[in-house]
Amino acid sequence: MKVLVTGGAGYIGSVTTERLLDAGHSVVVFDNLERGHRAAVDPRARFIRGDLRHRAEIESALASERFDAVLHFAAYALVGESMQRPEIYFENNVVGGLNLAEAMRLHGVRRIVFSSTCATYGIPERVPMDETLPQRPENPYGESKRMFESILGWYQRLHGFRPVFLRYFNACGATRKFGEDHDPETHLIPNILRVALGKADTLSVYGNDYDTPDGTCIRDYIHIVDLAEAHILALEKDAVGAFNLGNGNGFSVLEVVAAAREVTGHPIPIRFAPRRPGDPPRLVAAAERARTMLGWTPTRSDLRTILADAWAWHRAHPEGYADANEKR
Repeated sequence: MKVLVTGGAGYIGSVTTERLLDAGHSVVVFDNLERGHRAAVDPRARFIRGDLRHRAEIESALASERFDAVLHFAAYALVGESMQRPEIYFENNVVGGLNLAEAMRLHGVRRIVFSSTCATYGIPERVPMDETLPQRPENPYGESKRMFESILGWYQRLHGFRPVFLRYFNACGATRKFGEDHDPETHLIPNILRVALGKADTLSVYGNDYDTPDGTCIRDYIHIVDLAEAHILALEKDAVGAFNLGNGNGFSVLEVVAAAREVTGHPIPIRFAPRRPGDPPRLVAAAERARTMLGWTPTRSDLRTILADAWAWHRAHPEGYADANEKR
């Protein structure tokens, strides 16, 4: 297939582009490089620099070739920032998404796999979390993703779209070429590895009084390669609807730190800090629907495999994509 990947210079988009190309698909990456990295774009893909907030730019990209499908990753994705600046989340994630949907409609592209999030559920009524849970976002980030899911649902009813909503839990890990490089970095595993690399003295652990066995939050960690494979399966099986993507196993912050100490050989000192507002004690996926309907089986989401792959990439790229970006 010929696939347009929006946000293909970002963390998940870059790895999915790599895996799509490995599987024999043709890929065009569309990214404004505001938060992505030009060096994260697989050189086998054609690159178009553009911004979804400017409808003419995405219309031009979709007019440049005849695409079979869109994989949509381009979005702002920081929960804390969304609470401080909700307007930029609705403009970028919702208005930009609407521009994409309209451009797809005009150019006859009906298949879209949307990078959504478990944040659309908010604080869950039950764990493990399946797709029948009500969507009650606790922040503008999750709300912006829920809103675009709703928009695509109406485009399905009225314009014949075939949307897939992949609701991620905690994406992590790396391939040999592509890894995680955010500024600011808010995710647990890269911040643990910053300490192991000597870029930070200690790791801040937010809250140790949750109703969990060791008092720290429990999350479901899924390898980036397993996430990418789910997108390819969704395309190749012509699926429709919502799918949770998680490992089905939860690990506490302290369990992740302990495993990282084994993998890196570094003591990784920690300090406890106050809870962050809105952090649920436990988020774990029920991903049976993806396994049954997509035939998706995570193969790399053992915690130590995730950490070893991330550690290998961060050691090889201690400054992230900075050096490569400067050279290009």
